[in-house]
Amino acid sequence: SSHSLCQPEREEMFHRGPGLNLTSGQYTAPLAGFYTFSSTLHIARREPRRKRQGWRGSRLRVLICVQSCCQHNSHLESVSQLESSGDLFTISVMGTLYLQAGQYASVFVDNTAGSPLTIQSGSDFSAVLLGV
Repeated sequence: SSHSLCQPEREEMFHRGPGLNLTSGQYTAPLAGFYTFSSTLHIARREPRRKRQGWRGSRLRVLICVQSCCQHNSHLESVSQLESSGDLFTISVMGTLYLQAGQYASVFVDNTAGSPLTIQSGSDFSAVLLGV
């Protein structure tokens, strides 16, 4: 049947929710429930190649944390080993978190190498309410 195509009845069904603040990079939950979060960051190194000997074995952590609290179990995390050759890394983190109404989630980068990094355009951060 034609219903299996699942066409949206109106365009507003796909609008961006009011919870995402692009200035602060925070998504604030409009209501309590389980949200699936995903972020893909394209990260570039801004350091001359001759200074890179300390990179090998360094780790880059990308986290999505609730209320800026990344210490306990209310966060998502992805860890990537950094090789000394590349200039551009793509790291993704995805998962489900429970947020109370009014709580926010945001993306953090833990740069253990301590070298200057730039988040490139094309990176993204999204949140979808799964259910209450």
